[in-house]
Amino acid sequence: MTKQQSWRERLHEVIYESNTTAGKVFDIVLLALIIISIVVVMLDSVAHLHLRYGRLFFILEWSFTGIFTLEYILRLMCIEKPSKYIFSPLGIIDLLAVIPSYMSFVYVGSQSLLVLRALRLLRVFRIFRLAHFLSEMRFLHVALVNSARKVSIFLLFVISAVVILGSIIYLAEGPEHGFTSIPQSVYWAIVTITTVGYGDIAPATPLGKLIASFIMLLGYGIIAVPTGIVSTEMAMAAREQRHSHQACPSCGREGHEHDAKHCKYCGAKL
Repeated sequence: MTKQQSWRERLHEVIYESNTTAGKVFDIVLLALIIISIVVVMLDSVAHLHLRYGRLFFILEWSFTGIFTLEYILRLMCIEKPSKYIFSPLGIIDLLAVIPSYMSFVYVGSQSLLVLRALRLLRVFRIFRLAHFLSEMRFLHVALVNSARKVSIFLLFVISAVVILGSIIYLAEGPEHGFTSIPQSVYWAIVTITTVGYGDIAPATPLGKLIASFIMLLGYGIIAVPTGIVSTEMAMAAREQRHSHQACPSCGREGHEHDAKHCKYCGAKL
């Protein structure tokens, strides 16, 4: 083992792993910096704060940009196949976290001010970098994928219900009470069944109020259905999950079996 390889492995252990003291400290510090940078972006969007503390926000923004740029470079240096990380979802998000600030050097001039404001919004992508610390989020991903068909069938039922109930309320109320068309009535049914209740349209006849009462009760009854479906799938995914959080030293990806000796994505030795 050469000195260069030893240095790279130690750096990889700190940046990609969290089972050591140094790795935990790195993750905690990075998490704090991400949260603070997001707060700075949000505060800088407030007009009177920008006028008063604009220079401070500017300095902080470039400080964070420098730190995240250094972190991005170190992530590329400590893995054997940097391209795997560059084109991975987290790698793209990491790049989006720093590139808008550097793009501001290119888009200069009074005509580009609006473009600069739009580019500044991309810095909010830093919030997605919290995924580095949410390894358990794969449970939610698996649950959503597994429950997609059931939720789709449920949504089809809801759409059918609001179309039928919207048509019925249109016949019961008519244009004189604001239900000028079936699409307008379907809109009212959607607002009612989701318990939003804008109040811009309301039934006036006894039959219309009876239908509205039924839709409201139906709305309360169906709200819990998608939650129950996803929760069940999450529980099943949690029971079936047998993966470790060890990151591959070559491509940086996780999700390997506990007894795995090689990365299932690139074949490198773990």
